[in-house]
Amino acid sequence: SLSLSLSVATGASGVNSDRALPSSEMYQLDIVLKRGHNLAIRDRGGTSDPYVKFKLCGKEVFRSKTIHKNLNPVWDEGTKLLVDSLQEPLYVKVFDYDFGLQDDFMGSAYLYLESLEQQRAIPVNLTLQDPHYPDVDLGTLELTVTLRPKDGSIEEPHRDTMLLKRTWRRSSKQQSVRLAELHRKHQLWRGIVSISLIEGRDLCPMDPNGLSDPYAKFRLGNQKYRSKTMPKTLCPQWREQFDLHLYEETGGVLEIAVWDKDTGRRDDFIGRCTLDLSTLAKEHTHRLELALEESRGSVVLLLTLTASSHVSIADLSLTPLDDPIERREIMGRYGMFRPLSNLKDVGIVQVKVMRAEGLMAADVTGKSDPFCVLELNNDRLQTHTIYKNLNPEWNKVFTFNVKDIHSVLEVTVFDEDRDRSADFLGKVAIPLLHIQNGEQKGYVLKNKEMTGPTKGLIYLESDVIYSTVKAGLRTIVPPEQKYIEEEPKVSKHLLQQNFNRVKRCILFVINIGTFINSCFEWESPQRSISAFLFFVVVVWNFELYMVPGALLLLLTWNYFITAGRESGDTVSAVVLCKEEEKDDKDSERKGFMDKLYALQDVCVSVQSALDDVASYGERIKNTFNWTVPFLSWLAISILCVATVLLYLIPLRYLVLAWGVNKFTKKLRNPYLIENNEVLDFLSRVPSDVQVMQYRELKFDPGQSPSKRKKTNPG
Repeated sequence: SLSLSLSVATGASGVNSDRALPSSEMYQLDIVLKRGHNLAIRDRGGTSDPYVKFKLCGKEVFRSKTIHKNLNPVWDEGTKLLVDSLQEPLYVKVFDYDFGLQDDFMGSAYLYLESLEQQRAIPVNLTLQDPHYPDVDLGTLELTVTLRPKDGSIEEPHRDTMLLKRTWRRSSKQQSVRLAELHRKHQLWRGIVSISLIEGRDLCPMDPNGLSDPYAKFRLGNQKYRSKTMPKTLCPQWREQFDLHLYEETGGVLEIAVWDKDTGRRDDFIGRCTLDLSTLAKEHTHRLELALEESRGSVVLLLTLTASSHVSIADLSLTPLDDPIERREIMGRYGMFRPLSNLKDVGIVQVKVMRAEGLMAADVTGKSDPFCVLELNNDRLQTHTIYKNLNPEWNKVFTFNVKDIHSVLEVTVFDEDRDRSADFLGKVAIPLLHIQNGEQKGYVLKNKEMTGPTKGLIYLESDVIYSTVKAGLRTIVPPEQKYIEEEPKVSKHLLQQNFNRVKRCILFVINIGTFINSCFEWESPQRSISAFLFFVVVVWNFELYMVPGALLLLLTWNYFITAGRESGDTVSAVVLCKEEEKDDKDSERKGFMDKLYALQDVCVSVQSALDDVASYGERIKNTFNWTVPFLSWLAISILCVATVLLYLIPLRYLVLAWGVNKFTKKLRNPYLIENNEVLDFLSRVPSDVQVMQYRELKFDPGQSPSKRKKTNPG
């Protein structure tokens, strides 16, 4: 057999001495990853969990399965790659899989494609190295590679095939169509894995108190989900539901790991288990109790595999909803009187991504390589890349399943970069309920924070068809949470913004209270008389059904008010946006000390508000804890009187008497100082901080100053 190593890649036998010159011809590269030998140790147990990544042109094109606890793993799995240049080497990297943590690097190597002899299978032995520690032995990988030209029509590749595109080389328009087709098939999911995480049973204790703070992590391919943490228990009740996408026809392997949350240090690993989804029947809910492999305990979950029929990517000529027969069939499927068998199947949304204009130039050449990503909750599809163009035309149609009509469609434009992550160009967010069916509209792209415009427009046309009944029923269940979200960061601007938002809400309540109090104070006799008569009529005739009736009248009134105020709201929103931008520019001119003082003011305000809330909560608690017996006895007396009054006198009369007293108090005594009896009572009850301050310290004769002086040898 022939061996090809990293150090002698260009001189080994079996390698063509005349290197293949780059051409516009397409090549198929067949790779069989056989095994690894003497790989590096990365786990505490003296083993590793290795997997291999293949990258070309800076993009990951294949990832192997993970072999657990083995330094001589046997993979025996292969893939087929279509390439249109042999100048870029194939970059092979090996990692140790650490679930929930960053995977450890185990070595890398390059395979130079232009050095390979074509039309025959070549055994290859790659020596793994670490660029930072080149003298360390990290083992070897054994592969078999076959390189052959692809002439004429390209047949449908293996389902794991990915097409690697070079920005500067396109052989023909027909070839570009094939690239887009392969890109389309690679990102479509074939089904949905619905998982209900119920509970954990008899988990292993990891904390000194004999308990744990467990949470679970799920992984299916590149998709991840983390459950909430249940404190101080060995039998956590998670009761969470989430969905993952199923890309492989065979099902794939679901990995589950349970961890113990530790604040301030690394979380402890409790155990893991795996589930082969290909062994489960589809369209059926399975109740599973999976035992953890590396410790005691088990995880109980409900799992359902369902097909996904509506997810698609197509050209404009194949638009599903433009066919009258198919549109009529879909509208009938989500009609008012259809069965409610699957409440998650609320409807479908079709989005035509037409083109973009005037995009930002992200490359040094003054151009960009834009592509478009569409996200609906955790569903994610994307267009192909249009290279070196600021006015791209994609002309693609995307179809999503709608699980919640209140979801927001997010459309983001990126610039593709070969050697690093894509650059952000702009974004728009469109609530599904705001979509006007069949209307082609140009949307101004916004910045990452979605607070202001950036350069460029994107033209979209959307249609949404949904079941009103299912949408209403789904409204009163918990919404789907996004699995991938940015970690929150401390921001002075964001803290100030959130503080101002809360402040506006509190001021609104205060203004309402001030208006009501002005009626009691008789600042305007006409208003006070009207309010008094309204109060008496409502209280005397009040019935419980009047509460939803009043809310119904308020909603109806606001409907007619806001209908004529839409344009004004838009203008005010634009003005607000400009004011925020102006504030940002002004803040940039401020010195460091000014920003520090502004942050200090916000922190002081938040600190005072938290102190007030905590103090009143502690005072209510201390009233019932007999911290001050006099106040507790006084509370008993007041509650006894209130109980007798409520038993003997109807509530309607008591409320009426309270209102008459409030309205006439100012008339009876114009110089009366207003007060709130309940808050006045609570102000006499000490908070926990005050209890600690008022507590006497016991005198210890052994710690008296005179005794310390005698025992001091100096």
